[in-house]
Amino acid sequence: MATFRGFIAIDVPVNEQLQDVLDSLKKTSAHIKLVEPENIHITLKFLGDTPEEHINTIEQIIHESVQTTSPFTMKLKGMGVFPNERYIKVLWVGIQHAEPLKPIMEMLNEKLAHLGFQKEKKSFSPHLTIGRMKSATGKEEVLDILYKHADTIFSEIPVTTIKLKQSLLTPTGPIYSTKKEIKLKT
Repeated sequence: MATFRGFIAIDVPVNEQLQDVLDSLKKTSAHIKLVEPENIHITLKFLGDTPEEHINTIEQIIHESVQTTSPFTMKLKGMGVFPNERYIKVLWVGIQHAEPLKPIMEMLNEKLAHLGFQKEKKSFSPHLTIGRMKSATGKEEVLDILYKHADTIFSEIPVTTIKLKQSLLTPTGPIYSTKKEIKLKT
């Protein structure tokens, strides 16, 4: 049975202001693996190994999950880290006005469990992963950038579609492609 590494996401275009932050992080001495600008997205559900034969069923589940949600706009604002500033693993940009995603994610979680996909145990914490720290080297430089942009509004993102994506892992990083694109209710 053919499978692909799948996830459900919202693509996020990188504007000049966000690109400037990525460039600033790149110039630090920190050991950071930044997300490529074309790969920046909001993950709604990571699927992992996904049978090709489930693509149409997953598309239908996504369609059912968004049928009561009209297009909306989210705001990218501020920066932070997971799990904490003493031990940084993930660098993120915050997302405001993402409330319409919660019922979508709950329905995706519920319906995809019937196909055998693992249910999410953590509650949704809207964020945009922009990089991963590989060591503590340069941590203070990274924190300076984060503090400087703690209240920065990077952009407003119109959400009109949700996508079933494939992640192909390569030695130089993942390559994402869209398998299906589902429009929100208009």
